[in-house]
Amino acid sequence: MYSTSSSEDKGGPISWYCYQPIVDYIDAQFEAYLQEELKIKRSLFSYHDTRIHVCLYFISPTGHSLKTLDLLTMKSLDSKVNIIPIIGKADSISKTELQKFKNKIMSELVSNGVQIYQFPTDDETISKINTIMNGHLPFAVVGSTEEVRIGNKMVRARQYPWGIVQVENENHCDFIKLREMLICTNMEDLREQTHARHYELYRRCRLEEMGFRDIGPENKPVSLQEAYEAKRHEFYLELQRKEEEMRQQFVQKVKEKEAILKEAEHQVHTKFEHRMLMLQEVKLKLEKNKKVLDDEIAMFIEKKANAEVLQSQASVSTPLVSLKRDKDRKNSSFT
Repeated sequence: MYSTSSSEDKGGPISWYCYQPIVDYIDAQFEAYLQEELKIKRSLFSYHDTRIHVCLYFISPTGHSLKTLDLLTMKSLDSKVNIIPIIGKADSISKTELQKFKNKIMSELVSNGVQIYQFPTDDETISKINTIMNGHLPFAVVGSTEEVRIGNKMVRARQYPWGIVQVENENHCDFIKLREMLICTNMEDLREQTHARHYELYRRCRLEEMGFRDIGPENKPVSLQEAYEAKRHEFYLELQRKEEEMRQQFVQKVKEKEAILKEAEHQVHTKFEHRMLMLQEVKLKLEKNKKVLDDEIAMFIEKKANAEVLQSQASVSTPLVSLKRDKDRKNSSFT
């Protein structure tokens, strides 16, 4: 059993995807059952069936009409689960307004193509009661967590200054009707509807997605083995196609990488040659400067040697001149 209420009821903004988690959860339970069913060695008798058999959809007691989000949500769920619409907090509007609201809801559901669960009337044993209960849809209920003493009994009820609203009093709300219809009268039919209608629809769509068909291209019956072989061949061809595509992409990327590496190599080689030419020019320049410097050094050494010779000659001639002068002085003094 599953229930939901609109987020808009709480004053939140309309979200067109707020019902998607519910849809996903129901589909997940169908998928789990399908996977168990497709096993070679399956055990459906001992399998814990978690499929959702009924959705109690609570509607705010506005007294006007259904909200857009309610219609969208129920339209998204009616092909997946048995929906029973319920008006919550039914004690907040009068009985006359409540009946008009029920009629308005049913009219809008029909006009918008929303398929709700109808209690079956094909079984004579329950046909009469189910026909009557279908006329009470949507059920209007009141909930309470408190117990109030009425006479000698404690009953679950809501107490107001003007009186008491009993949860399990059919004159006050439809809780008893809802409980009887779900648990006592129509529980097996809900399960059958889930399996025969909603699950079969999900199963058919999933198997078609997986490539299985009952009828081939020429409108001939196709066995499961043939469908499996055809799907296997299709998958193998698709695998080959993707493998070839990946190989082509790999070859293309290798070529692009090789082109990038060649371009980088060419740039490096160009830079290397340029640097070698610059180095050669610097080397020639250094050799030229070295030759000039060597010539200057040789010239300097030569000049230095000549200067030393001249200096040595000058130092030898200076004493002879001084001796001659001394001699000349002595001779002049004797005369």
